[in-house]
Amino acid sequence: MSNVVTRFAPSPTGLLHAGNYRTAVFAYLFAKHSGGSFILRIEDTDIARSKPEFEANIIEALTWLDLKTDNQYRQSEHRARHRELLEKLIAADAAYISKETPENQGDREEVIRFRNPRGTVSFTDVIHGKITMDVSDLGDFVIARSIDEPVFHFAVVVDDMDENITHVIRGEDHISNTPRQILIQRALGFTSPTYAHLPLILGNDRTKLSKRKGAKAITEYRDLGVLPEAMLNYLAFLGWNPGDEREYLDRDTLIDSFDLTRVHKGAAIFDEVKLLSVNQHWMRKLSDADFIKYIDARYSSATDTVRLQKATFLLKERAHTFNEARELVSGELSCLFIEPVLDMNLLIAKEPSDHPGTTKAALEELLDPIKSLPENISAETVKDVLMPLATIAETKRKGGRGAMLWPLRYSLSGKERSPDPFTLISILGPKETITRIKKAIDMLEDEKK
Repeated sequence: MSNVVTRFAPSPTGLLHAGNYRTAVFAYLFAKHSGGSFILRIEDTDIARSKPEFEANIIEALTWLDLKTDNQYRQSEHRARHRELLEKLIAADAAYISKETPENQGDREEVIRFRNPRGTVSFTDVIHGKITMDVSDLGDFVIARSIDEPVFHFAVVVDDMDENITHVIRGEDHISNTPRQILIQRALGFTSPTYAHLPLILGNDRTKLSKRKGAKAITEYRDLGVLPEAMLNYLAFLGWNPGDEREYLDRDTLIDSFDLTRVHKGAAIFDEVKLLSVNQHWMRKLSDADFIKYIDARYSSATDTVRLQKATFLLKERAHTFNEARELVSGELSCLFIEPVLDMNLLIAKEPSDHPGTTKAALEELLDPIKSLPENISAETVKDVLMPLATIAETKRKGGRGAMLWPLRYSLSGKERSPDPFTLISILGPKETITRIKKAIDMLEDEKK
């Protein structure tokens, strides 16, 4: 099947969402699995609505997904060819110039209509099987607004033939268009391509995914910090699976595994939560060094860089996108890079009201054990050293373990929500930990005075 040629043929009339690009992914995977070619055709014949910025965004999105094209075309460049074949159909009386009675201001007084032979048209769809439709009700349908303005049905037939398209892979909302196009193909003496109409993609509300209803442009997910391999993986599984339990497939494995006959007939649901879960999987597979590159954090010192490297496992645990990772670095984990400003009320929040001074005593008790720790130490080892002290403290004074562990964590982070104190110490190191604990103790002493 090395002669397989597929195409992605978007109109640059708006920003395309992930559902649109699922078509490109399937066409690309099928072509590459078959050793064939994948073509991009920009269908820009709607002059009023086509915009260069939308075309640029299409190219940008395909580049981000790394869906390399073997050829690229712009439909507007084929006008002379479209005109040539329209004239051929008119000369053969397979089409004719129709005098119209305008119903609305601005309507055409003349259009070109295809002379419909009526009857039925049948074709075999790779996904849906044999489809037969009665074309009689279509009447003599319009194929051009003028000799230089073909409509969609005519232009795609000509372009697909001239570009040697063997397989038309597109959404199932185009099934109703196929009989018209087959009639035009027959009139022009063209061979029909193989059709594969993909199931629709629905939102969580079970309605068709659309930009009008809030579906994001695919480049918005890129800007949120979704990895292209994650998006490719997720889109490939919208209405398809490899026939086994595998969920996470890289590009080469997707190409090797892809089979159009395994495309589902039923609609697929675009679930952003699932997409972000897939993205987290691919984020976690990155080396720590590559992960940090994606964050593009600005470091003020070499110490910050080391701490960020140590904190990468936290980011991989918590973040589903690189935007979330950046927010963690500048928010909850900012204490790793910036000395916290403490609030006295929060520092003593776990101190029993009938035992004043408990917080200060607990922090002072921790100083010597922490001083004995080496600079490079795991959170588990820190916990093994300090947790027994918290357990003993639980029996010695009121407030339980929290009376020691809370002020320790707050002294280090300055936040009500942060990683546990053992993790903080392992990242900050004993020296910085001691400095912060002493400042908390100084605050408590100043308050006492």
